[in-house]
Amino acid sequence: MHLREGLKTTKGIWMAKCAGIEPRTLVMDLEGTDGRERGEDDTAFEKQSALFALAVSDIVLINMWCHDIGREQAANKPLLKTVFQMMMRLFSPRKTTLMFVIRDKTRTPLENLEPVLREDIQKIWDSVPKPQAHKETPLSDFFNVDVVALSSYEEKEEQFKEQVSNLRQRFFHSIAPGGIAGDRRGVVPASGFSFSAQQIWKVIKENKDLDLPAHKVMVATVRCEEIANEKFTAFIANENWCLLEEAVQSGPVAVFGKKLNSILYASLSEYDAEATYFDDSVRSAKRKQLEEKLLQLVQPAHQSMLGRLRSGTLEKFKEAFEKALNGGEGFSLAACNCTESYMALFDEGYADAVVELANWDCSKVRDKLLRDIDAHVASVRAAKLSELISSYEAKLNEALAGTVEALLDGANDETWPSIKKILRCETDSAISGLSRALSGFDMDVETKEKMLSSLQDYARGVIEAKAREEAGRVLIRMKDRFSTLFSHDSDSMPRVWTGKEDIRAITKTARSASLKLLSVMAAIRLDDNVDNIENTLTSALVDTKNNAAVTDRSITTFDLLATSTWEQVPPAKTLITPVQCKSLWRQFRVETEYSVTQAISAQEASKRHNNSMPPPWAIVALLILGFNEFMTLLRNPLYLGVIFVGYLIVKALWVQLDISGEFSHGVLPGLLSISTKFLPTVMNLLRKLAEQGQSPATNYPQTNPGAESKSFQNGSTRSSMSTASSGVTASSGVTAPRNGMEYSSPLKED
Repeated sequence: MHLREGLKTTKGIWMAKCAGIEPRTLVMDLEGTDGRERGEDDTAFEKQSALFALAVSDIVLINMWCHDIGREQAANKPLLKTVFQMMMRLFSPRKTTLMFVIRDKTRTPLENLEPVLREDIQKIWDSVPKPQAHKETPLSDFFNVDVVALSSYEEKEEQFKEQVSNLRQRFFHSIAPGGIAGDRRGVVPASGFSFSAQQIWKVIKENKDLDLPAHKVMVATVRCEEIANEKFTAFIANENWCLLEEAVQSGPVAVFGKKLNSILYASLSEYDAEATYFDDSVRSAKRKQLEEKLLQLVQPAHQSMLGRLRSGTLEKFKEAFEKALNGGEGFSLAACNCTESYMALFDEGYADAVVELANWDCSKVRDKLLRDIDAHVASVRAAKLSELISSYEAKLNEALAGTVEALLDGANDETWPSIKKILRCETDSAISGLSRALSGFDMDVETKEKMLSSLQDYARGVIEAKAREEAGRVLIRMKDRFSTLFSHDSDSMPRVWTGKEDIRAITKTARSASLKLLSVMAAIRLDDNVDNIENTLTSALVDTKNNAAVTDRSITTFDLLATSTWEQVPPAKTLITPVQCKSLWRQFRVETEYSVTQAISAQEASKRHNNSMPPPWAIVALLILGFNEFMTLLRNPLYLGVIFVGYLIVKALWVQLDISGEFSHGVLPGLLSISTKFLPTVMNLLRKLAEQGQSPATNYPQTNPGAESKSFQNGSTRSSMSTASSGVTASSGVTAPRNGMEYSSPLKED
């Protein structure tokens, strides 16, 4: 910016752009100081315009007539005084070039004129009152003084134009090092010149002190803020930023940090390019504010990117961790390896998403990912341990429950020792397997021992639970055992009560076996403690030979069971209390008494059946009284044949109708049963006889009628005898009933 001050040829301040001069240069033309246009206001406007020129210009051109040099009231000396006085009011003015253009130069050489002019300028500077801070400040700290001369345009036109052209050339690259422009500190960029000039003129018109540094800051503040707002708005509308912001909402974006940094740096670079000539502190402050606004704008996208990265890394970790476990890798080793790998993957992804301008701390996101991984590992660990323990518990339950049930069903002296042996064997096997499986979980010894102990307690719990379950069915098992031993012999064949069996001994044996089962089921014996439950039960319930004779002793004996605990057996190990044993035994005796009674009845019936022959005296009387009939039979053998055939028929009916068996239940039931079966049995015998009579004619060819007739008669006789004999052989002894009577049914048809 250059200012020309000269003769009064214009009014006010005019401004124009210099054509063809680089860099772009503006020229202001001010009113002269000797004019009459403004009258009394001339001095005021002169000071205002002079101060304005110093505030906005780099070079001030002052026109002087050559003959005014050395004159006190000429040569623009009042203007110079005003300029110097105004300079003293500036806070820290920049260095301005004062170029004195001597017009209508005479023959006096410029070398002679310039010292005189400089001397006058120095005198003016020295005479101007200065503030204390600038008492000793030389003129050169405020101004660069330059002097040029121009010939008279009217007398030497060509020389004048040539000199003006040379002067114009000096304005090319005026701001370059060595150029004629003064100090460039605090210069206002072209984009802020209009605003700056308006504010300067406003302050000058209001007769306020003009603090150029403050004004410079104010202009820089306004313009830098405008530029920053423009760049912020442009950033929001930036297509690349919009695409990046949209993409990050659906998942992690590759090279997110690189893309975002590129957009941010481009926006800030544009700001720097436009605000480069403004005050450094203001430019930097506004740049910082722009950075903060941009970072505040992009931070949600960055946080979303980190959240996507964290969740994606967590999902990949879960998949890899599950795959490693399914592949047979140890739990702790798999957890450690996967955690290291995927935390490194997260760090790599975060490094790729770093915003270089921001100093954001990602430790919270990283810590949250690590917590999520640890929580997932802990949950999987708990699930795996639970699954592992459940599998071994299931194996123990499968191995122990059935075996214990079978052993308790066949209770004897070796039942609980066998159960303890099986418990020890299965528990050792399960604990060994679980211990090997737990080695991959990297747990402390105390926790591991606690889990193994819990598994051991579970095994004991399975046996105890099964024992309590079986104890609830002890009465059923006692009756089953009694029935098995009472109704079957040593070969497990059903007993036939023929009258030779000792029912009392058999009953005692069966009841003793049932009592043995009750004593075994009365308590849990997984420890090595010894008890006397069996002896107590035997003494109280079985050994009662002398109790019938001694009543007091009987009462004393049964009082052994008048308690709710067994000696040397803890209540927790008791399955059936003594009082319950006494009640169960009483109920057992009542429910098995019927079977004993039925056996005795069957035995007596068998004895009656075997002793059905008449007494000897009856036989002798029969022979004496039946002598005549016997002789009649001897005289007529045909009667003997008829009697024999009748005997066979009666015998066959006897066997078929099971008359002895029917009447064993009583006379009336026997008669009713026989009456219903008599006619079908007779018809069945006749049908068989008819079939036997027809079979020879059907099966053999007819050759000899005589032989055929004889064969038929013999065949009929033989068939009748065979039928009768088969019916006789089909009859057997009485079958012993089981838990009640059993009845034989008639023979079925062949």
